[in-house]
Amino acid sequence: MFALLVGQLAYLQIVYGGKFAAEVDRTDKTVMTGSVPRGMIYDSKGRLLVGNSTESAITYTKSSGVKSSDIYTIVNRLTKYVSIEKETLSDRDKADYILSAPGKEAKVAKQMPKSWRRDSNGDALSNTTIYNNEIKYLKKMGMHLSDAELSKATLFKKMSAAYSLSTVFLKDKNLTSKEIAEVSEHLTELPGISVGTNWNREYPQGKSIASIIGGVSTEQQGIPDDELNTMLAYGYSRNDRVGTSYLEKSYETILSGTKSEREVQIGSGNQIKKSKLVYGGQKGGNLNLTIDSKFQKKVQSALSTQFSSAQAAGITQYSDGAYVVVENPKTGAILAMAGVRNDPQTGKTSEDALGVINRTFVMGSAVKGATVLGALMDGVITPTNSVQADNPIYLPGSAVKKSVYPVGTYSSMNAEKALEVSSNEYMMALAMKEANAKYVPKVSMTMNPDIFSKLRGYFNQFGLGVKTGIDISGETGGIEGSVRNSQGQLKTGSALDLSYGNYDSYTLIEMAQYISTIANGGYRMKPYLVQSIQKTKNDGTKGALESVTTPTVLNKVGFTQADLNVVRRGMYNAVHGSDYWTTATRLKDLSPSVAAKTGTAQSFYYNPNDPDNQDPPETITTSLVSFGPYDDPNVSMAIVFPNLTSESGNYPQLVAKQIYTDYYKMTGQD
Repeated sequence: MFALLVGQLAYLQIVYGGKFAAEVDRTDKTVMTGSVPRGMIYDSKGRLLVGNSTESAITYTKSSGVKSSDIYTIVNRLTKYVSIEKETLSDRDKADYILSAPGKEAKVAKQMPKSWRRDSNGDALSNTTIYNNEIKYLKKMGMHLSDAELSKATLFKKMSAAYSLSTVFLKDKNLTSKEIAEVSEHLTELPGISVGTNWNREYPQGKSIASIIGGVSTEQQGIPDDELNTMLAYGYSRNDRVGTSYLEKSYETILSGTKSEREVQIGSGNQIKKSKLVYGGQKGGNLNLTIDSKFQKKVQSALSTQFSSAQAAGITQYSDGAYVVVENPKTGAILAMAGVRNDPQTGKTSEDALGVINRTFVMGSAVKGATVLGALMDGVITPTNSVQADNPIYLPGSAVKKSVYPVGTYSSMNAEKALEVSSNEYMMALAMKEANAKYVPKVSMTMNPDIFSKLRGYFNQFGLGVKTGIDISGETGGIEGSVRNSQGQLKTGSALDLSYGNYDSYTLIEMAQYISTIANGGYRMKPYLVQSIQKTKNDGTKGALESVTTPTVLNKVGFTQADLNVVRRGMYNAVHGSDYWTTATRLKDLSPSVAAKTGTAQSFYYNPNDPDNQDPPETITTSLVSFGPYDDPNVSMAIVFPNLTSESGNYPQLVAKQIYTDYYKMTGQD
């Protein structure tokens, strides 16, 4: 038997020795990916809005099969050379670090009660159960770590959380030259540790539109949970830094670039033996916006100044703030977006440009241009025959519905005059005709049940009540009021309110799209913020253009040129008319001249801390839509000051006047 054993060993050595030796020395090849600098964002004049600040960093690439004890050893060596700031750790985090020390787990297991190691039959419990019991034991006995040990445990947590062959940043802020030098000198005793760089977003022009640009996740946050599976399928890693909101999110695939690829050879001991860069990656593409940062600051300043005036007047007690959006009506390019968010509870304000696309308000008479054009398309009036009686409406059980001016001021008027003096009575008369209404004052009113869908159908053609499709995530749509009451009856009074803008609510970007459609001759343009996408050269400068945004027509509204001329003249007269009740005369001195439509809506303030209040205070929302120059519009705007405590249409007009003045000067049109 001994001779047979010796023979078998000799046979294996001679015949298979080379094979076994090769197996010992075997290496596997795999590909590791690395992040590249994120693309930058520029304004329309090439000024850098969002860039990257590069900082030195200590990184760790986790090998396959690395043990906790190995990480423990690296941690204790690395902290000799690098200061690590301690973080808040759970008991589990602390216990993991403690148990990773050589021999510590066996020692703790020996100290535990026998029932924590073996079952009633004397058989050993599973390794997982024993480990969880070891953690429980440590918690019971108390884990008292010094500050230095907490720093080490923090580092251990970061390194342990890394996925196999992935790279994590251990320290990328306040890294001293001494720390870099000492780590570099001792890399051979720190497997997986390297000295590299990391980036952080910076805003050279300030953060006036930071809410539009959005944010980027940290390495610790990684991919948002709701997008994890999708982004992993596209080649992302769980700890990749990605855009989490708005432009950064909408253009993630452009800004993130293409990862570098490194071929890595893994030895039989699961250690990295050799690596070779096979693809250096492509830095993220750059976004060139339609916004001029200097003009943006002027728009924000004009809005903030007038809101401060409203505060000084004591009428912002319940106000949400104020918002403005300026665009090119011919293309849909956004020229500026600004917002002031007010907290009624504290009176504190903050910049909130994003409110232009994600907040809705009942805008009031500013929508009357769409009402008139809808009636013209419906055929209830014509460009040459639009005269209507200007009478208030008396519905049973409700207050009189009328215009702001006294009853009897006008006996009748045409569409142009109705827009000039903002007649609610005229708009209600149009809605009643479209609904084939039967009306007996103070007794009854009946309407065709499709009146809401008819009015809204016309509004939708201009963009009111539908999402605009702007190229930024987070846009909300307008909110429609109910069509029937709790008894199932058609809300005829609300249909009348809808006709003059006092029922449904809209976002300000919808209002801008609507007035731009009137300004450009009937084309509903898709608004956009990114003018072009540009590659990044190896030296970090802008390279060749990859794409340029082409203006997109979403639909052509079905009115005639004669129809449009009625509304354009009415809006011109709202600025330049001489009637006492002309509504937008604060803009009449502008040159070139402009057209506009003001809006006032009754609203209510609902205190979030008192949601059951059955008697909320009444407030006033004032708005304005406008375009200019009148003869050949190249700029349009929408402005809203919601929930003021007294009526004043002046604030939106004053904002608009300043914006026009600045815009005309900057573009050489003054």
